[in-house]
Amino acid sequence: MGLLQSYRRSSHAGECVIQSVSDVEVRGKRVLTRVDFNVPQDENGAITDDNRIRESLATIELIVRNGGIPILMSHLGRPKGERKLKYSLRPVAERLAALLKSSGAAVHFAEDCVGPLATTVVEAAEHGDVVLLENLRFYPQEEANDPEFCTALSLNGDLYCNDAFGTAHRAHASTSGVAALFSVVCAGLLMQKELDYLGNALIEPARPLVSVMGGSKISGKIDVITALMDKCDTILIGGGMMFTFLQAQGFNVGSSLVEQDRVELAGKILRQAAERNVDLVLPTDTVVAKAFDNNAERMVVSVDAIEDGWMGLDIGPQTSANYARTIESAGTVVWNGPMGVFEMSNFSSGTRAIADAMVRATGTGTVTIVGGGDSAAAISQFGQAKHVTHVSTGGGASLEFLEGKSLPGVVALDR
Repeated sequence: MGLLQSYRRSSHAGECVIQSVSDVEVRGKRVLTRVDFNVPQDENGAITDDNRIRESLATIELIVRNGGIPILMSHLGRPKGERKLKYSLRPVAERLAALLKSSGAAVHFAEDCVGPLATTVVEAAEHGDVVLLENLRFYPQEEANDPEFCTALSLNGDLYCNDAFGTAHRAHASTSGVAALFSVVCAGLLMQKELDYLGNALIEPARPLVSVMGGSKISGKIDVITALMDKCDTILIGGGMMFTFLQAQGFNVGSSLVEQDRVELAGKILRQAAERNVDLVLPTDTVVAKAFDNNAERMVVSVDAIEDGWMGLDIGPQTSANYARTIESAGTVVWNGPMGVFEMSNFSSGTRAIADAMVRATGTGTVTIVGGGDSAAAISQFGQAKHVTHVSTGGGASLEFLEGKSLPGVVALDR
């Protein structure tokens, strides 16, 4: 199943017709392309991870190869509607030029995203050129989806392409409003890949379908867990949210993170899972520590033996082994959220165990999907991102997609 069916059926958006950039005639045309170049930088402005740039190379190179001129637009950081040098996309243009060097494409940077400075660079671009416009969020009108700003952006292109799945859940000018001003709109190859993998995982997954849910708080994952109960065979719970579930079951969780206003809801979710015959699994052991510190005194205890003054910061080895077995016997696995404080080496074992299991499962034919955000950061930190089926580039977007919500940036491509 491809892009069109998967999005239509999973979003309940009715008949949704989305073209791929590979099926659109781009020769001799300026293709206004929304990319997600919101890359991390150090205090000196140096790019520390260029994965988001690399992920859009396929779309950029396809447009050039087919005779079009990619006019790229993106945001970077949160300049809050003001022009700030630290948020300029010029360093990104330099990295992009280095990555495209072997293809022969030349990257030109425009000092603005609208107006004369943008127009001059765009109009001078020829076949073989790539233009990167300055940070969209230097203008407050971008996030406000301002109609006049949309019109100004539209002057930079002859047709519109969205390859920024990570921002597709935002109804901004560059992701939503500007698309309405073009007769031809399409999804980039990265956007297509995201929708295909996530859509197929929810609609026609190889069974059993297993979801691994982690992260610090249950509040950010309630809707996802509820939605997945109608689709998954098994849901494995880890991370800080597990302690809210454990308290709902009557366990003492010591000083562990608990959302007190969500305890009753956690109990309700457990009951719903039982009623729907969904195997919602909670950890049986945990790594506890005296303080939220990598060097704090720590030990492994059963979840029914957490003492006052101790806090759980990772799932335990028994849980890790149990979860790994479930993952390796699955047909499809969707992972969203770490199992513990993986940024601290002494509390990263549970998250690493999940990553390792995902890699082993991939090797035996399981479809393994990492749903962006902290999970993507973790599997990249462990050097295993290339050994699973798909790592999503959109944390918030992937969560809303899994919830079954319509994404404005995708709906805007519907023709």
